[in-house]
Amino acid sequence: MEPILSLQNIELDRGKTFSLKIDHLKVMSGGLYALTGPNGAGKSTLLGVLAMLIRPKSGDLSVLGAPVLRKASQLKELRRQITLVEQSPYLFNDTVYQNLALGLRLRGTQAKEQDALIKEALEAVGLHGFEQRQAQDLSGGETRRVALARALALKPKVLLLDEPMANIDEASLAVFESLLTSLPQQGMTIIFSTHDSDQPERLSAEVIHMNNGRLEKARSSQTSRQNDKATEKVAWPGPIKLTESSYLWL
Repeated sequence: MEPILSLQNIELDRGKTFSLKIDHLKVMSGGLYALTGPNGAGKSTLLGVLAMLIRPKSGDLSVLGAPVLRKASQLKELRRQITLVEQSPYLFNDTVYQNLALGLRLRGTQAKEQDALIKEALEAVGLHGFEQRQAQDLSGGETRRVALARALALKPKVLLLDEPMANIDEASLAVFESLLTSLPQQGMTIIFSTHDSDQPERLSAEVIHMNNGRLEKARSSQTSRQNDKATEKVAWPGPIKLTESSYLWL
């Protein structure tokens, strides 16, 4: 089976103190992956590379079996298949409905379909009836759930989540965990970073462990605590100029 995401020989330097070096990583379609590791291990950087928002110095990235190309039109179409929800998501100072509708409008989605997608996404995150709530009035957990709903409304093939469940209330945590386990059954591939060492096993997620910018092999949650770290070595056929801040892929 062809992986939905594939990294090969990736190398990236950030300042003088951090480097990301990955020999290879394959992410299979419909999988649930937990990205683990200490603070500063490079989890957010890796998610940015997978989302094609952060440009590596060298290496190869394939999305849906296709190498990432330099032409902006092709890159845009590939990026539309992947959505990243950041750890501190940004909501516009408007209603919940308008926050979800913007990306859909920019993609040319008609109003009737917009309504259906927004309703479905809010129900999925347990926020039915929140359409007219003002974003600035939401709690922290509700803000993250709206950001997740905004991502789900776009129907991405790959959903990347940077610490989506950090410092949220128990009700929001339960919603997130239940939803994450259901999405792969709908054909969506999920990669989420977490500091909760028990969460991968609780969700039966495959574990990708990072330390100091290096990647361990993805493995099942049952073996996630084994010390099988493999040091990785890490050619990107030329720079691709990308923005490094975006709340969704338009």
